[in-house]
Amino acid sequence: MLRNPLGLSYAVVALLAAIAVTDVFLFFSALHVWLLMAGRTDAAGFTHLGIDVTSVAGGLVGLACQVVFIIWFFRVRRNAQVFAPDLHRGGPGWAIGAWFVPIAHFWWPRSVAVGTWRASRRDPYGDGKGDGESFAVLNWWWALFIVTALFGSFAGAVYDDADTVEEFTAGAGFLMGAAVVDIVAAGLAILFVRRLTSMQHTKATGMIPAAQ
Repeated sequence: MLRNPLGLSYAVVALLAAIAVTDVFLFFSALHVWLLMAGRTDAAGFTHLGIDVTSVAGGLVGLACQVVFIIWFFRVRRNAQVFAPDLHRGGPGWAIGAWFVPIAHFWWPRSVAVGTWRASRRDPYGDGKGDGESFAVLNWWWALFIVTALFGSFAGAVYDDADTVEEFTAGAGFLMGAAVVDIVAAGLAILFVRRLTSMQHTKATGMIPAAQ
């Protein structure tokens, strides 16, 4: 049975936008620290509070987004099973489980997404290029997802381990870079969610006359 993913997609998009907002605050908090360490402003009131608060807020919003995204991902995967059941490896449950398999979570969810995307096309067995349904958005989303996960962890570790002015300057610079990458990744994730949801909506509504 097909289930409408529109409501969940709106929630995912809103949470992704909220992540981008926290990244903006993180960028400017890190910029403030960078300016302090570079001697361009008075460092007498130096504090980690801005970065700490935005990091905690970003973590909470990110956790909520992960939960809602996985629920949405599971729903579109189940719909894809109806559209073209022969294009998938494993059952719909892997739309959830693939995210929690160590190491494999770097590529397995993308494999699930590829099958879901292909099945949601107007022509599941074509290349999708003529209909604007190629894998470009999916591939860019996944690439930036991996980059932001790795680079964000690296930047946070550099800043947390900093003890000297030079190390704080470098850590703040990395945090600014990670925030920018994460904003771009959130934008691509929004495009992915909206496009796949739209594809499924179009295909589902197009199936109704044929079923009657």
